[in-house]
Amino acid sequence: MTHVDWGVLAVFLLVYLGMFLGGWPRLKLDRSGVALLGAIAVIALTGMPIETAAQAVDVPTIVLLFAFMVISAQMRLGGFYTEVTRRVAARPLSPPALLAALIGVAGALSAVFSNDVVCLAMTPVVVRLCLQRGLPPLPFLIGLACASNIGSAATLIGNPQNMLIGSVLSIPFGGYLWQALPPVLLSLLILWGWLYVFQLRPAGRPAGRPSTHPDVRTEAWLPESAPPFNRWQTTKGLFVAGALMVIFLFTDWPHEVAALVGAGVLLLSRRLHSADVIGLVDWSLLLLFIGLFVVNAAMQHTGMASEAVRWLGQHGIELTDPGVLLVLGTALSNLVSNVPAVMLLLPHLGGHAEQAGIMLALVSTFAGNLLLVGSIANLIVADLAARQGVRLDWRAHAAVGLPVTLLTLAVVWMFKG
Repeated sequence: MTHVDWGVLAVFLLVYLGMFLGGWPRLKLDRSGVALLGAIAVIALTGMPIETAAQAVDVPTIVLLFAFMVISAQMRLGGFYTEVTRRVAARPLSPPALLAALIGVAGALSAVFSNDVVCLAMTPVVVRLCLQRGLPPLPFLIGLACASNIGSAATLIGNPQNMLIGSVLSIPFGGYLWQALPPVLLSLLILWGWLYVFQLRPAGRPAGRPSTHPDVRTEAWLPESAPPFNRWQTTKGLFVAGALMVIFLFTDWPHEVAALVGAGVLLLSRRLHSADVIGLVDWSLLLLFIGLFVVNAAMQHTGMASEAVRWLGQHGIELTDPGVLLVLGTALSNLVSNVPAVMLLLPHLGGHAEQAGIMLALVSTFAGNLLLVGSIANLIVADLAARQGVRLDWRAHAAVGLPVTLLTLAVVWMFKG
């Protein structure tokens, strides 16, 4: 081991400490800033040519992620998410049925679009709906957050870590969908059941009657900042998303190229300015990916990661073993967040990589429901609810998140173990 190797190891550990802490203490750095500085540090330490650093980045993943951020931005600016939530809210459903409808909608939308954006658009409407109807907001808000995480695991485009796994391991889109859909659907049902039995029923409202309020007005549920519903822009976005799903399921076209073309079609607009659409792209997340790709590549080059995996194998711990992957994926996803966790484990899956990749995608996503800080979607829901006077703290979330996560991981084990 050279001094350079030890330096790379130090940078690697500092970067993942930053992933755990959400940044570095006393510095105005978030996870993306830490990853970017880590990449700069290993390039300077090793003398890595910029061309080599660029080759370490999985460009198809970055392109796919960017393209779907553009598509999701189109749907958000077209008012699609808010309109769907409003239409569900306007129906005279009983509280259990309303909870089931919101969980189903959040899960389905998150499977195709960004779960973070779904929570960003739906949370204010859900809060106002609950307050107008006199319903306890917490079961519906926790259901929204958890359902968006669970639903996003259904496809290889539902969240960033799934995009990465699908791209790196070349997992067929349709093959993944048919294997992931049963545990996702069963997990959504478990979420609804737990919330209904332990959260909604104790509130004291009869379960069999629709919940109404004498002064309910649909417009009152819409936040002031919500974009107005635009039928044409929404239709255009849904057409592109539907076309991409067909392409992914039934053709061998490169996913990232097809998605990029779809994003380009949406940018051609006479009403939505391209700057507004591109302004909603999560550039920080893209930088996080790029930085971690470079840091992890430098670490792989030292050989220490391979030695560690070999040592574990000699002691009977194989990363491709479903039980090991379940425990490690859950632990790392809550320690350093799911994207860095997946980037750590992916290079070491070895044989049977496709099945291990599907297991990792489900575990790393479901694990995000364990703690309030385990998923950005959870934090978005908590933050937006707090702005409207509803407090969702870690205790309230853990009362649902902990048992639901354990039960849904048991479902993953039942199907994939």
